[in-house]
Amino acid sequence: MSVSTAATDQTVCAPLPVLGRDVTVPLVTGGEVTYAALDYAASAPALQRVWDDVAAYAPYYGSVHRGAGYLSQLSTDLFENARATVAEFLDCRADDQVVFTRATTDSLNLLARALPAGCEVFVFETEHHASLLPWKDARVTYLDAPRTPQQAVRTLEEALAARTVPIEGGHGPALVCVTGASNVTGELWPVRELAAAAHAHGARIVLDAAQLAPHHPVSVRDLDVDWVAFSGHKLYAPFGAGVLAGRADWLREADPYLAGGGASRRVTRREDGGVDVEWHESAARHEAGSPNVIGAYSIASACKALTEAGFDTLVARERYLIEKVRTGLAEVPAVRVLSLFGDDAPRVGVISFVVEGWNSSHFAAALSAEYGIGVRDGLFCAHPLVRTLLGGAPENQGECGAPEAAPGEKSLNAIRVSFGAGTPDEHVDRFVTAVRELVTEGARWTYRTQDGRCVPAV
Repeated sequence: MSVSTAATDQTVCAPLPVLGRDVTVPLVTGGEVTYAALDYAASAPALQRVWDDVAAYAPYYGSVHRGAGYLSQLSTDLFENARATVAEFLDCRADDQVVFTRATTDSLNLLARALPAGCEVFVFETEHHASLLPWKDARVTYLDAPRTPQQAVRTLEEALAARTVPIEGGHGPALVCVTGASNVTGELWPVRELAAAAHAHGARIVLDAAQLAPHHPVSVRDLDVDWVAFSGHKLYAPFGAGVLAGRADWLREADPYLAGGGASRRVTRREDGGVDVEWHESAARHEAGSPNVIGAYSIASACKALTEAGFDTLVARERYLIEKVRTGLAEVPAVRVLSLFGDDAPRVGVISFVVEGWNSSHFAAALSAEYGIGVRDGLFCAHPLVRTLLGGAPENQGECGAPEAAPGEKSLNAIRVSFGAGTPDEHVDRFVTAVRELVTEGARWTYRTQDGRCVPAV
């Protein structure tokens, strides 16, 4: 894997300022250290730019779409301008809708509620649970984990060709759901090729861009996807908002995701005592209730900040950090990096691994307690994929897949390190050093199991 020349020029590729970059945390061995936040795949720190924009707007906060006053009108304009900014960020088509949701999970559940009757859904078992689980009311085909991008395309093509639900001489509606970048391995998926395969067989496709959008540009037009979903809290805007953007027809024809104010255009009483409702056909149809204007504004601010920073520069720097981490881990024989597509597969800054002789919860606890490094351990809400990569089925799982295990037991889960636009070199250098020292010298503290997790013993 080669390193971009531009990526080695730190004057060009400095990390973007984020909140928490100067926070210090105590170590069990004494003293304090600047916290190394290396769990971006779960929630990325907010960009300082986003925080400043939100702070500047906060005194002018008002109700959206509901008031005649100046602050209400200002907030309404800001909310709708945020929608336009997101559409531009995603390079949406002219007639696409941008719906603000709570997160990627909420976006995909909304789309699941909008599926036409008889819709078939095709999803790889390698997906995050947000993409794997919402389709309970549809006929779902779960596809086996592919071992190459080409195999992923072939597997989908074969499954679509074997569709068995004819309607009036043809086939009913179908939807393919696929991630853009794995939240476990960081590997990029062949989205454009999968979209072409889906469309060739009369299916539509939704892209889970939760891990892709913070790292790479996402163009709805270029990838030719029908919908895209992502979360603000992974896009350096952690204020509880997300996006579902794409084709309007299924959304317009579906019952509102939530019934209430904002989604309804006109409500009248009937003579029999009931009510008749005329729902909006715009994105408001699925945004009932008072909208999260600060969340939407923070997403728009992050979109602008990343665009202005330039994805070419951000991608080059991230490749530089990926190479640092992968090279460092490769020098520790006890470490095995998890991968579907192999070492040469392009990826974002998400790397999962196991350490021979270590329970992953124990290892992650030592990284935090002894080095001030925050990573993730568990099954990462992608249980089938991690089990496939580990070659087994963990038992006694705790919250979100963290198995009950004590120090020294065989690892039944994995460790994930993830980083992005705000990560300084020192954080990844400290991480690589810590891994090497823990493997060669062992932990300097004792740990115990509490509520299914390893924690420092008092």
